[in-house]
Amino acid sequence: MSRIALLATAAVGLALFGAAPATAAHTPTTTATTVTCGPSALRVGLSTKVCAEVTGNSVQLYGQINLAGPPSPGSTLPVKDLTMTLTGNAVGGTSLGHLVQPVRFQAATTQVRGVGGTVPCGSTVHAEFTSSALGHPSSPVTLDVPVTC
Repeated sequence: MSRIALLATAAVGLALFGAAPATAAHTPTTTATTVTCGPSALRVGLSTKVCAEVTGNSVQLYGQINLAGPPSPGSTLPVKDLTMTLTGNAVGGTSLGHLVQPVRFQAATTQVRGVGGTVPCGSTVHAEFTSSALGHPSSPVTLDVPVTC
């Protein structure tokens, strides 16, 4: 092959190679998920909190319980039958749902999910979570989180 033909082929190859990234560089952007949790509180001897996972204008809420601290040496791990309630709404707007779920807590971190949806950008979402045991009144933990999009 002649020197001119090689140079021409190389130039065409470089031109194509240089153009390829411009057409292949289009990658879809993904919206990051932000998790925000309210402060923990002690309820029926357990640490209780409510959290919101926000991705764009989609919100998923969950309540979580776990042991408030390590068990005393020699003690048995608690088993508690609880009723968990998770509620959410966009402030001044639509309900994101209400869930009541019985749970048998056996010393492992437990989450209750199933409340959420899409809200308008700029909304504030209010979440409320309670855990109650027979004979123990419940008081909610709450969270207000802005959805900024």
